[in-house]
Amino acid sequence: MGDYSALISKPVHLQIKQFFTLKYTGMAKFTRLQVYQTMVDTGIVPVFYHADIEVAKNVLKACYEGGIRAFEFTNRGDFAHEVFAGLIKWADSACPEMILGIGSIVDAPTAALYIQSGANFIVGPLLNPEIFKICNRRQIAYSPGCATVSEIGLAQESGAEIVKVFPGGSVGGPSFVKNIKGPMPWSRIMVTGGVEPTEENLSAWFRAGVTCVGMGSNLFPKEVLENGEWHKITGLCRDSLSIVKKYQ
Repeated sequence: MGDYSALISKPVHLQIKQFFTLKYTGMAKFTRLQVYQTMVDTGIVPVFYHADIEVAKNVLKACYEGGIRAFEFTNRGDFAHEVFAGLIKWADSACPEMILGIGSIVDAPTAALYIQSGANFIVGPLLNPEIFKICNRRQIAYSPGCATVSEIGLAQESGAEIVKVFPGGSVGGPSFVKNIKGPMPWSRIMVTGGVEPTEENLSAWFRAGVTCVGMGSNLFPKEVLENGEWHKITGLCRDSLSIVKKYQ
């Protein structure tokens, strides 16, 4: 938690003042409220995984330069937690306003591992009550994956401010979101799956009532990654954010 050697020799009132200015490295950089507000404001959360940390750094930087401020790295490969730990340390200075979270989390122990590594939010493909317990204890945002009205209701009862609808394109598309918002207008939904960086697609989702969207492979074309054309990712992010602003 920082260097206390010089702290303890000072008067108590100065100790208290300095204590709250020390950088605590064992917790998320951004508060739960900051996470949710950023998702609401920007409307897009890129979803990405790569085993090569250098590729991940370039993608994260490209998104950052394109205006993205919340980014979901996914737990989809061996030693993904090591890549994430390195990425979040690098991003602290390279992309200081980027809120980096972790996705594809299905159990509480894995959530704890990433929280200890600095994850600012947790996202999963399913709803696990045990993950709520650990995230609520640490005041970390958790967006569980839901595919039914009952699951959405349970997630809200458990404390989810923004609920992930997944897979969005398979559970009913924009019409599913619209039908949820009718009887449950307070719902804040992040849809992932079936989201594309086009005006036709994004406008349909936001007109239906989503709060934000998670966008994966369509934002990171395979050939762009292979050729290292990071500027194209920046352009896709910038263009997508401009579209979203029109329909928020």
